Amino acid sequence: MVVLAASICTKGGKAVLSRQFHPMTRTRIDSLLASFPKLIPTNSQHTSVETSEVRYVYQPLEELYIMLITNKASNILQDIDTLHLFARVVSDMCRTADEREIQKNSFELLGAFDEIVSLGYREQVNLMQVRSVLEMESHEEKIQDIIARNKEAEAKEELKRRARQLEMQRREQQKRAAVGGSSFGGGISGYAPVPQRFEAPEISSTARTSSPAPSSSVRGPAFKGTGMKLGSKKTRQAELLDALGGEALAVEDISAPPTPIPVEAVAPQDTRGSLPIVEAESVHIVVKEQVSISLMREGGVKSMTLIGDMNLQLSDPSLAHIKLALAPPSTDFGSDLQFKQHPHVAKFVPGQDKVVALKDPSRAFPVGQSLAVLKWRYAGHDESYVPLSINCWPSPSNDGTCEVNIEYELENENITLHDVIISIPLPTGSYPTVSSHTGEWAINPSSHSLDWSITQVTPEDRSGTLEFTVGGDDVGTFFPVKVSFIGKGSLAGVSVASVSRLDNSEEVVFSSDSVVNTDEYFVV
Repeated sequence: MVVLAASICTKGGKAVLSRQFHPMTRTRIDSLLASFPKLIPTNSQHTSVETSEVRYVYQPLEELYIMLITNKASNILQDIDTLHLFARVVSDMCRTADEREIQKNSFELLGAFDEIVSLGYREQVNLMQVRSVLEMESHEEKIQDIIARNKEAEAKEELKRRARQLEMQRREQQKRAAVGGSSFGGGISGYAPVPQRFEAPEISSTARTSSPAPSSSVRGPAFKGTGMKLGSKKTRQAELLDALGGEALAVEDISAPPTPIPVEAVAPQDTRGSLPIVEAESVHIVVKEQVSISLMREGGVKSMTLIGDMNLQLSDPSLAHIKLALAPPSTDFGSDLQFKQHPHVAKFVPGQDKVVALKDPSRAFPVGQSLAVLKWRYAGHDESYVPLSINCWPSPSNDGTCEVNIEYELENENITLHDVIISIPLPTGSYPTVSSHTGEWAINPSSHSLDWSITQVTPEDRSGTLEFTVGGDDVGTFFPVKVSFIGKGSLAGVSVASVSRLDNSEEVVFSSDSVVNTDEYFVV
């Protein structure tokens, strides 16, 4: 063994804190510390003294001494360097080097001592690495707290969703029973007992459809012989709603006969993120684009693919004979963009404005359903088409850490980005110290990466930076950087300028919704 113990004692030899790296009794360590002040020669500049058994390598620490007790065969130069690291750790973790402050932080100091010396031998660590290891526990605790809060919020949302489903089912059963009861001559109109137990149906989160009322030929539910009872008994659904604080639930009349209704005006909520919902007119146009990009860390595009489509949704049969005039392209994709029309839609005429209309003017667009009238695609390596540029710059330091600077900038002014997440991988076992950032950041425990979140990126607020320091000096560890976002607008600049009738060219009011999603967006 080399280092037997690391101790902090008073000028009189009273132990304040001691960590033994070799089996030693408390009486033995107290005896060694008590005899230490008597061994220090008067007016001596030395930092070590010896006895017949051990060597003391010490350093004054204000009103205290910090020392290493080693065997006499140890390398004194290495011991002095180790002692200086112990002293820097104590100064870093304690505001003042007095007995009360050291005892207050004793648990953290003992953990730091164990990181510096293991089984009596010095570990190859520095102050920054020791600090990073000690902060790791608090970091994981914060992550667990965030996960616990998220699970609690999800449970509450699931409880509310389940309550809505139960209430909708209860009301549907009441309406169906009322309709079935009215078909009997002696029945009581508008009243039927509510089943106390049922299985709730699966309800889609994207769209709600109507169930037709049962035909009069279908036999309604049989009435119980006990007759009508005054008063009411709360069902489990009602009790669940009361537990939620009596939240008012807006429920559709799902027992009415189905009538032609417009197709959902927006994409499913989980694919829109925080994009605002668009109110649909009788003529509604949905433009969807999906982009896949692989950027090189030194600059340039490794691969880029953009796929888009335009869907027409009509809810008024009188507007089925129309044509759509596309706006002039607002980007420089030019001939690199390849268009493809629906088989029933006329091709674009070269040299003229792009118009979407049926080949046969006598035919009509379908009503009450979505029709993909136009598709487009781009595949290439032109860096000027990249919507969001990412510059990740790791800079290794001489102390075993790496300083990482990363910035983004919006390059396409046709879109506004929402819910931007830039994920930077981190070295195994290391956690970052963030010095400056735009937006918010968090540690993703599943992928051990730093997730940088920006709520919105607009042409007016188009750039941001993040700086952090983390243990490790391999710059390749921080790649690939993964990017995801939801954009409002069209990367290709495809939009509808006007919609008009075929017979009299009268312009028609329309609404449009343009959404851009990322499939794969990496910096490698």
